[in-house]
Amino acid sequence: MKAISIDVISDVICPWCFLGKRRLDKAIGLLDGIKTEVNWRPFFLDPTIPAEGMSRRAYLENKFGAERLKTIHNPLIAAGKADDVPYAFDRITRTPNTMDAHRLIRWSHDGGKQHDVTERLFMAYFNGGLDIGDRAVLAKIADEAGMDQSEVSAKLENDTDVDAVNAEVERAYRMGVTGVPCFIFAQKQGLMGAQPAEQLVTAIRALAA
Repeated sequence: MKAISIDVISDVICPWCFLGKRRLDKAIGLLDGIKTEVNWRPFFLDPTIPAEGMSRRAYLENKFGAERLKTIHNPLIAAGKADDVPYAFDRITRTPNTMDAHRLIRWSHDGGKQHDVTERLFMAYFNGGLDIGDRAVLAKIADEAGMDQSEVSAKLENDTDVDAVNAEVERAYRMGVTGVPCFIFAQKQGLMGAQPAEQLVTAIRALAA
């Protein structure tokens, strides 16, 4: 049977996208022989973030207000505990621009390493508190995933695939994607949000049938 494609439109600084990935992983583990092919597609959670990134506290205060910051992560932390997402929000000091991270994810596709690289980026940011807008951090993640670190470093230093990433993001906007994660199954059916694994399984099985 042909593998069912799952396009995941997401941003690696979106905490709900990390939750969505873990739920997708769980769903794939429940499919009982149904083959899937996961492709990660770019989205900018906030396209106004400058290229150099910014202070996470300043970013969140500007967006939500200082008072709301005291409890804003509570629903995510609770959901994370249920779905094995080890958020460590207190370690995060920067909100990066994710163009370079999306380029890395794009390059990892050819070697079949997209899912691994995406997982490593989520973990680096949400558990390790690393600045995934830093090209040295990205090159190290590439190396750990078995990619050619020197090649990745060289490509990060020029505009390789910047236009391609922007074009994919624009395509997502044209499709009507306003929030992430967004799961598109077999280019036919879409589900918006970090849906429970069981709902993802239901959608995939329906298409397989």
